Amino acid sequence: MENSNMIIGKNLSSLREKMGINQQELAEMVGVKREMISYYETGSREIPMLLLEKLADFFRVDMADLMEDNPKIFKTNIAFAFRASDFSHEDFESIAHFGRIVRNYFKLKELNKA
Repeated sequence: MENSNMIIGKNLSSLREKMGINQQELAEMVGVKREMISYYETGSREIPMLLLEKLADFFRVDMADLMEDNPKIFKTNIAFAFRASDFSHEDFESIAHFGRIVRNYFKLKELNKA
């Protein structure tokens, strides 16, 4: 049975590869060393909560999606129809912040229905 670090690492790796970026590029985008991304992806290190939140924002998924161990349930938000090389670090930060706003808007909208 996989532990939570391994599950998160596997999902992180999957999202990174689907986005078409390497570990070095992701590390630069989120402000850590490439080696740390490798440790996180293999599950050998626990990702600090603030970085996990930043990664979820970057990939435009909920943090719960990063922790999902069932591949059928793990839903990747592939709204990125572009390659990472087309954007700067600042562009990605803006996109991540905007994605968080949109997700929060939809969550609030759902709560108002209840």
